[in-house]
Amino acid sequence: MRGVDIVRKKRDGGELSAEELQFLIQGCLDGSIPEYQVAAWLMAVYFRGMTDRETGELTLKMIESGDRLDLSGIPGPFVDKHSTGGVGDKVSLILAPLVACFGIKVPMMSGRSLGHTGGTLDKLEAIPGYRIARDPEEFRRILLQTGYAMTGQSERIVPADRVLYALRDVTATVESIPLITASILSKKFAEGAESLVFDVKCGDGAFMKTLTEAEELAESLARTGRKLGRKIVAVITDMNEPLGRMVGNFLEAEESALCLRGDTEGREDLMEVTLRLSAWMLVAGGKAKTPEEGVDRCRKMLEGGEPYKRFLSNIEAQGGDPKAFERGIGTLRAPIRRTLPAEGDGKIQRIEAYKTGLASVVLGAGRNKTTDSVYPYVGIHFFKKRGEPVGQGESVLELYAESENAAEEALSILREAVHIGPPDQKGGSSLSRSLILKEIVAL
Repeated sequence: MRGVDIVRKKRDGGELSAEELQFLIQGCLDGSIPEYQVAAWLMAVYFRGMTDRETGELTLKMIESGDRLDLSGIPGPFVDKHSTGGVGDKVSLILAPLVACFGIKVPMMSGRSLGHTGGTLDKLEAIPGYRIARDPEEFRRILLQTGYAMTGQSERIVPADRVLYALRDVTATVESIPLITASILSKKFAEGAESLVFDVKCGDGAFMKTLTEAEELAESLARTGRKLGRKIVAVITDMNEPLGRMVGNFLEAEESALCLRGDTEGREDLMEVTLRLSAWMLVAGGKAKTPEEGVDRCRKMLEGGEPYKRFLSNIEAQGGDPKAFERGIGTLRAPIRRTLPAEGDGKIQRIEAYKTGLASVVLGAGRNKTTDSVYPYVGIHFFKKRGEPVGQGESVLELYAESENAAEEALSILREAVHIGPPDQKGGSSLSRSLILKEIVAL
């Protein structure tokens, strides 16, 4: 068997066997197949696609390329949630402690910001002292103690994914649905989740720009995951505007805490997505019969205050200082502030998610490349959202920056992102349309 034969077979539209995929993955890791042949195979997959069987086999071979988290001895059920990435997407920070309150274990392997989209780990690490679980034993301890644990992908978990993703990134093959599916599922299965709920984001601020693209990915995740023995729900959600009112690392941790404390007014968009995804996790974990029942149970749990206590206990378990975090709410901000005043009376028609994400990267909340560092206290606070009235001179938002240049550049981008129309112009508020576009259930 040779690398060139595998490339040729896929180039011609053939279906690779499990043995051929094993040979390919092993060759990626030990260098016996040169990068140029792996790159050629990636491009062949991009154009020729993969069958469901191939995608499943590739996922398994990627999982087998490294270690798996051992959750034996910990009572389940184990259910995780994964987002394909968006702007202002702090859902995991609210959802994990909420779902854990029902006795479901949430082993969460999250990522960092890249491009215009934020990263859960950066948001958590903006909390004073917080650190992600550094090894499997620490992860197990935290999971047992608080019901959920946060970690990142280590070098020993799915190493094949790091090799393939680095090549996809420089060969214009990131968008391949089978490759995305195998990348996501391999990491999630390696962390030990029995059931998975996916938030497949769609729109201006998402990687999947159209509903058709999002449906293709959601269906691929559901089909492949179910064939590999997991319960899967893929929820397609609207990401044309930022979720919630804050974008930035500490800011989003703060907004998550506010939601857990019951301060959800003006954050109905964020809570709609969070409650629906949480509800499906309850269904997958056997704690609710329908998502509607799950939403109702989640609302009541939030009203009781237990999820916020669970959030604080996780901060402490992961090395953070809950009291320092609470003192920082409303105060921990980068030193330079700028506001965006409305040029006239009107109503917010739209806030573009993509441009908002770009502005956050300019401020230093995100990364242009994986080696970039981030600033924890920079970001954007929206005082006004879609459908809300605004008066001339009234501040639509405030941004927080570490430098004057970054503040001015970000403000310039945000001027283009915020669209204000006449007060009587039609344009529904963020409350008048559902952000849940479609649900694909494979339980």
